[in-house]
Amino acid sequence: MDMCRLSFPPNLSSTMNERDKLIAKYAIDLKEKCRITPDMDLLTKVTIECGPSIYNIDSSIISTSSPSQLKTIRNKFLVGRLGLSFNDNLDEGIAAVLAQYGVINSIKYRAVMYYLLVQYFKKEYRY
Repeated sequence: MDMCRLSFPPNLSSTMNERDKLIAKYAIDLKEKCRITPDMDLLTKVTIECGPSIYNIDSSIISTSSPSQLKTIRNKFLVGRLGLSFNDNLDEGIAAVLAQYGVINSIKYRAVMYYLLVQYFKKEYRY
């Protein structure tokens, strides 16, 4: 029996549920693309609030070149969920988060965008 092998924890990915795997993927995305270490508690709560959209490839990724998707982020997430008003420079915040996430990155996860927007607008207390 290999004693070194026993000293390491078992492969946790085999015991993680699908949501936990996605949250881990989003954390890696934040570290690699945004160069930040995420608050895992906040990331988990934001991801859970996204609901079943995280499990569908089409709804889990945001097309930032689509005006209708940006309008949805503005109206349904920033105003509807975070309670911001249209006077809170919403477009400026979205642009700042897109710049932080990387304009050239073609895949932008909804949960990661929402996490970054929560931080940008300092709405962590809502979670």
